Amino acid sequence: MALNLNIGKCTLLGNYRENNEDSIEAKSYPDMSVCIVADGMGGQAAGEIASKLAIEVVPRELRKNLTPSLDAEQSKAVIRKAVMQANEEILMMGSLDRDLKHMGTTIVLALWRKRHEMLIANFGDSRAYLIRGHTIQPLTVDHSLAQALVENGTISAEEAKTHRWKNNLWKYLGGKENGEGPDPRVVTTEKGDRFLLCSDGLTGPVPDNKILEFMLKTPNVQECADGLGQLALDMGSRDNVSTIVIEVTE
Repeated sequence: MALNLNIGKCTLLGNYRENNEDSIEAKSYPDMSVCIVADGMGGQAAGEIASKLAIEVVPRELRKNLTPSLDAEQSKAVIRKAVMQANEEILMMGSLDRDLKHMGTTIVLALWRKRHEMLIANFGDSRAYLIRGHTIQPLTVDHSLAQALVENGTISAEEAKTHRWKNNLWKYLGGKENGEGPDPRVVTTEKGDRFLLCSDGLTGPVPDNKILEFMLKTPNVQECADGLGQLALDMGSRDNVSTIVIEVTE
């Protein structure tokens, strides 16, 4: 059975920010589709520049190095290399301009290769979810200090939601402690699957069960992406909000 994708995307300034530091990309090529959400940081234009660089460099590197003959493990290596190339270019730009010295960005990406496989990778606290049937499954783990405390058993997952370190990231593009890059996850896709990529402007105010509830009642992918963004604002998000909704179809 041949599968295809329907994609909806949305990025909103929100009600409290002067500029949108989020950047999103959703592109389809003959042998793959790439979707990215990047949430910039560093203040004013710096975060916006970092997130835009991320969505430019990663697809460029994937197109250059990802060939149809590569298997899943080889594809993971290409993703790691592409993300780390973006990291290097952000660091380089920051070293050349004092105003951009501390810029960085989160990234979450979905790469689909028309083999019934979706590869997911992230740095930071932008997230990916799989909605299958009537369930929602997180596909990423936040790289925040609060999440690190959860993994060490110091605090609970519920406490992490309001912890003062929930937005303090230890991995992000533009950071110097990223090791060999992200560890991509492979998901075997099925007809009817939906994937959500989003910035923390959505997941901060909107719990997973509310996200699932909204997505189940909103079948059109573009209306779903737009509606999730508005839902975040309605529930008090003080950040930029970005969403990409990917539906697997025949």
